[in-house]
Amino acid sequence: MEAFFANADVQRLLVALAIGAIIGAEREYRSKSAGLRTMILVCMGACLFTIASKSMGGLTNPDRIAANIITGIGFIGAGVIFKDENRVSGITTATAIWMVAALGMEIGIGNYLTATICTAIILMVLVALVYVQNFIGKKNQLRDYRIVCPYHEKTLKKYEHLITKHNLTALRGKQSKTGNTITGNWLVQGPIKCHERLIEELLKDPDVTEFDF
Repeated sequence: MEAFFANADVQRLLVALAIGAIIGAEREYRSKSAGLRTMILVCMGACLFTIASKSMGGLTNPDRIAANIITGIGFIGAGVIFKDENRVSGITTATAIWMVAALGMEIGIGNYLTATICTAIILMVLVALVYVQNFIGKKNQLRDYRIVCPYHEKTLKKYEHLITKHNLTALRGKQSKTGNTITGNWLVQGPIKCHERLIEELLKDPDVTEFDF
């Protein structure tokens, strides 16, 4: 058993397992599509491919090894990116998979120090910068507004003026009229407090029959 754990390749795979588990635990905690098991397998897989290539003398052409691993990881990363209306989600998780594969490759060639430092930086980006991102989101948030109301001349202009009154900027989107009702869509940007005040006023407006935000 001691000889088994003394084997350098086994040690590298165990380190890859540990690092993949650390990053995977963070993704799992946030209920992301690629969590603990995915990150462990990606890190160990990249490490194992690198070890196998080294054993076969493949490190005489290292760019080919890296290119093939990255190509394979690209397919996995693409599978966790989703587009919902005007929003794209999963890009951070896809990038994390890409980085975990790179860590596996570093471990596979024995660069433990580089892999450890990069793991710490990745965790800082994934955990600590969430608070910075939330702070920025409160100061400047982009929302889709959809308002349906009875049609009158310059009806939608009224709501555009209301948006600017609350210190928000609006980009007019698609508009449609059906019978006696008109629908307006806007991309509205500004502080979250201004959004909340605008939403409160629109919810009290008796002319608004439908409202999405």
